[in-house]
Amino acid sequence: MLTLFDYLPSQNAWKVRQLLQHLQRPYRTVEVSIFEGDGQRPEYLRISPTGTVPAIQLEDGRALAESNAILLYLAEDTPYLPDDAFGRGKVWQWLSFEQERVESVIGTLRHWTLTGKLARRATALVEAKRAAAQRTLAILERELAERSFLAGERYTIADIAVFAYGSRADEAGFPLDGYPAIRGWIARVRAQPGHLAATHPYAIDPHSGGDLP
Repeated sequence: MLTLFDYLPSQNAWKVRQLLQHLQRPYRTVEVSIFEGDGQRPEYLRISPTGTVPAIQLEDGRALAESNAILLYLAEDTPYLPDDAFGRGKVWQWLSFEQERVESVIGTLRHWTLTGKLARRATALVEAKRAAAQRTLAILERELAERSFLAGERYTIADIAVFAYGSRADEAGFPLDGYPAIRGWIARVRAQPGHLAATHPYAIDPHSGGDLP
């Protein structure tokens, strides 16, 4: 059985849980207490070189880390990844966008806000990320005004990836009232069969207010 190395408050880990639920694929979970240093243990670094979650381990012992790489692997030969080269390229385009312009900006600001770290960050850094987040939302609004889903008219892992943090922009200080196309897309994603609505607050981890080791 596939093993998922998870940290429940992580929306990166949520991506993998969401796809596994869509696929109805059984798996077992190993919780990684990243703020207590579990991610830096040698045995875990052999699974995830950066010590981050999520990661998966296959029955034969092979391991794969980084959420979007895991999505690509799990989505192979499923409806959530196109089978033509151009369609796959469009999905990869949005997975790259998600890592560079969503998770690293909106995701980071959300984490700092919800764990009380925002006030400890340099003002210039916060302002730069806020400006970048506003540019990200403007791009998403423009693109989603033209089609139902990010990579076309079909729901794919591109939508799962961007939804993870993009749908929670309000928790990073960006209300989505002025973004009707994004809000419509969020509703379409939530309406997908098997949508995983459950999320987990950082409050469940008393160590989340600290910085990663």
